[in-house]
Amino acid sequence: MTEPVHRLAATVERLRDEVQEAHASADGRALVELAKGILVERLRCGPVQAAQQIEALAEQSGVSLLELAADIVNDVAADRLTETASSTVDRVRLRKAESGMLAAGDAQAVAQSLLEQALVPLGAASVAVWAVDSDTSLRLAGFAGFTPQEASRWRYVPPGVATPARRALAERRTVWLTDLAGAGLPSIGPAKGGRVAAPAAMGGLIAGILEIGWAQPLEPQPVAVRRQIEALAGLCAHTLHEGSVGRLDEDVARLSDLADGILDPALVLVPRLDQGRVADFRIHHLNERFVDPAGRPRSLVDGTLLLEAYPMAADRGGLFEKVEHVHATGEAFRAGDMAITTLVADVPVTVIADVSISRFGNAVLLIWRVQDETTRLTSLLQHAQRLGRIGGFDENVLTGEVSWNSQLFELYGLPPGAPPVPLDQLGTQAHPDDGPAISRFLRSVLHHRRSASTAFRLQRPDGIARHVRVIAEPVLDTDNRLLHVRGAYQDISAQHWTEVALAVTRDQLAQTEQHAAERDRLALQLQRAIMPSSPDPIDTFGLSIAVRYLPAESGALVGGDWYDAVVLPTKKILLSVGDIAGHGIDAATGMVVLRNALRGLATTGAGPGKMLTWLNLVAHHLTDSVMATAICGLYDPETRTLCWARAGHLPPVLVRDGRASMLPMPRGSMLGVVAEAEYEEAQFELEPADMLMLYTDGLIERRDRNVDEALEELRVLAETTRGPLEQRLDRLVRYSNADTDDDTCIVAVQLN
Repeated sequence: MTEPVHRLAATVERLRDEVQEAHASADGRALVELAKGILVERLRCGPVQAAQQIEALAEQSGVSLLELAADIVNDVAADRLTETASSTVDRVRLRKAESGMLAAGDAQAVAQSLLEQALVPLGAASVAVWAVDSDTSLRLAGFAGFTPQEASRWRYVPPGVATPARRALAERRTVWLTDLAGAGLPSIGPAKGGRVAAPAAMGGLIAGILEIGWAQPLEPQPVAVRRQIEALAGLCAHTLHEGSVGRLDEDVARLSDLADGILDPALVLVPRLDQGRVADFRIHHLNERFVDPAGRPRSLVDGTLLLEAYPMAADRGGLFEKVEHVHATGEAFRAGDMAITTLVADVPVTVIADVSISRFGNAVLLIWRVQDETTRLTSLLQHAQRLGRIGGFDENVLTGEVSWNSQLFELYGLPPGAPPVPLDQLGTQAHPDDGPAISRFLRSVLHHRRSASTAFRLQRPDGIARHVRVIAEPVLDTDNRLLHVRGAYQDISAQHWTEVALAVTRDQLAQTEQHAAERDRLALQLQRAIMPSSPDPIDTFGLSIAVRYLPAESGALVGGDWYDAVVLPTKKILLSVGDIAGHGIDAATGMVVLRNALRGLATTGAGPGKMLTWLNLVAHHLTDSVMATAICGLYDPETRTLCWARAGHLPPVLVRDGRASMLPMPRGSMLGVVAEAEYEEAQFELEPADMLMLYTDGLIERRDRNVDEALEELRVLAETTRGPLEQRLDRLVRYSNADTDDDTCIVAVQLN
């Protein structure tokens, strides 16, 4: 680079610095002049005295002239900038930015002043000021920190294109993006770094969007900074909205003329502000077609506030919220079948209407078309036909013209423009097996002129078969001649296949029930063949033995309870009861195995504990997972001693001298649970008149009581039972409180 070029570059750089310094100085002078004007008004002095006063105050307080000017303006303004400034530096920075923006001639100058005075100290690198047009498109009104080439690419953003600014407009709130690269939203400038888009709203109307960019990902910002950015966006709104107040009357007048040319009821609404926010909308004009849903004359509605005339519109998601959104964003709203509720004599009355809401300038045009009864019923019928998969038809017999609705074309699998199928060709669309039924249907309708219906299998062009019901009625003239046939087709495929599935299920259920009943019958027969319910009493060696067996009333509850009382070759008496877990044929067969095995083991001369050890091996290894509880006892008539063992079973009851008690239980687990188990034995000597009773849980089980309570009830009942052994057992069975309908076995002995 040559020396002259060096000098020229240095000169350009110096001039740029001087221009920036001049701008900053101008912004500072504007702030000082504003403070002087405040003093002129407050002190009622001249400009020279105000200048002398402000310089003296700055010197006395030890602050700069700019800082004092900012404090004076903040004290008088008490606006959002005052609230957001937490330090003297912030107050000077924000007020200088405000002065620069107010002095700017256009949005471009506003963007440059914002970036230089207010946002660079926050680390921001770029600013874009978007203006919102009436069609909700975005127009780049001003920028700073972007190249002119980049700005030219983003001069216009059509409606519906998702950008950070569009999102802020649609949601009516400030959008904070940590990193534009991860947000998936395109925007002006580099596709990375933090972005903030804040609505620039004034009077409830969003005139534009202030978008600020950072070169690096944006860290979470303190509340003060967030408020400052929203306040700066509000300053942008003044520039973007400049002149709109002067055009308000013109906009409303033109919109009122437009409303008068609309054939539906139309209302022109203008916002009513409260502290800068939209509090309500005044009904400025009603067109000639307007009819109040509450029946009030137009004069009582015209000029009132929207929420005064229609207070129910304030419901969440209701009419007022829609109007407010359209006014703020400019995005039009259209809806069919919208509920509009009014109060008639304090009674809410709801009408259904098609609603259109649009913004023109600062005013809103609300149009509604209240559906009459015919329109409402037609809409309901269409929905019912769609949900019921019903298609209607009308056939002119004289001309052959056939009319179908849209559902019927869909049912037949035909495009909407295809020729409808006449009734006399119905057989060509159906399964051949359904031909006779269709012929009878057509003869009833076309020949006998009677209403009729039939079901058939529709063969669609796409190869899909549907089960369809057709219903038709003839339309006759005064001479009883057939003019039309009208009716409907309904897709009953789901119903047909449901009926088929139910029929199959019923057959399967009947077969299962029959099989279960047969198994229950076999189990009951097996059980009763092995153990009669009331065998003859036994009286041997001075010992009376009585048994009772009560099978379950329901065949499905047939269990595996068993009892046994037999004199062994050694002259000892085997006493046992047991209960197989479960019900049905498996429990009954398991009972047979264990009962017979125990009889066989008793012939070995082993004691009760050893016999239960062997019986556990049988249950665990030689059966199909049988588990059971049992008591096994051997009574020796010579010594009158009973030796017994238990496998998880309930304790025997001993009645002696009129007192009943439960015998202490020796240790022993259920049969079949583990491969190897040991069983403890116990013994005691029977005294004359003693009664000992072994039983299964069917005698005591109750659904509403625990085992301990049930055992206590059995002990009391046994203690109060008197008389011969047979009578005592009958009384125990008769007055038992059991309610589970389970099998019950009892073995009782009494020493004479």
